[in-house]
Amino acid sequence: MIRVQLFASVREALGTSTTELFPAGIVEVNDVLQKLVAEHGELWEQILLQENVLMAVNQEIANRHTAVKDGDEVAFFPPVTGG
Repeated sequence: MIRVQLFASVREALGTSTTELFPAGIVEVNDVLQKLVAEHGELWEQILLQENVLMAVNQEIANRHTAVKDGDEVAFFPPVTGG
């Protein structure tokens, strides 16, 4: 399984903090995005495909071409700001 974690405003907009995907056909983060959109619909596409949404694989910053395998955790979150 691939565990998908959603944080902060991404979690709020999608109404959940976690979901899981079967790894069949998933080799990179972009495949995770496509599968989430296919399973959950247009709102997920609108939120997750925004340019400013950050991604991480196993708690390391990632991009759409970062490799993903069974057992990995993929996270989506808004830009972090501080002050």
